[in-house]
Amino acid sequence: MSKKKKVEEEKVKEVSKEEKVEEAQEEKIEETEKTEDEETLEDKMAKIEADLEDWKNAYARKNAEFQNFTKRKQNELEEFRKYASEKVILKVLEAVDNLERGVAASVETKDFDALVKGVEMTLSQMHGIMNTEGVEPIETVGKEYDPHLHQAVMTENCETIDNDHIIMELQKGYKMKERVIRPSMVKVCKK
Repeated sequence: MSKKKKVEEEKVKEVSKEEKVEEAQEEKIEETEKTEDEETLEDKMAKIEADLEDWKNAYARKNAEFQNFTKRKQNELEEFRKYASEKVILKVLEAVDNLERGVAASVETKDFDALVKGVEMTLSQMHGIMNTEGVEPIETVGKEYDPHLHQAVMTENCETIDNDHIIMELQKGYKMKERVIRPSMVKVCKK
């Protein structure tokens, strides 16, 4: 072998050694990068899982708070409904007290006229209470029959009154703030 060939072979060997060293270094760098990437991915996953757990806990707390709020509002509504008529009942109790006093006084004195006057006063007081609460009687006699306001319990053929008009009121009906709370029981003219 010539010297030239030997030199070339040595150069090739050196180059291949350098290439091998470079490859080894690159492999080490890649392994280090992979390890760093894996660590950062693991860190990111751990952070995401922790965030997810925090969100789950926050959702569970908010859900429990909402359920408690709903129960509390339902209890308040039931309590309100339970005592909604308290003010009206207090007003009615005043009228009941007056009736009781009137009955007691008429028993002692045996005065029928005083009893009638006391009942009339109490009835007037009851009408006043009803007016303040928005309750008013439904007009009937001579009016045209309206099934939304009146309940026909009898019919009669009457020549002096128009067909489907009310002849007689058998029981008063009432509206409360434009809503019928009890229809009037009436006798209607049917020809």
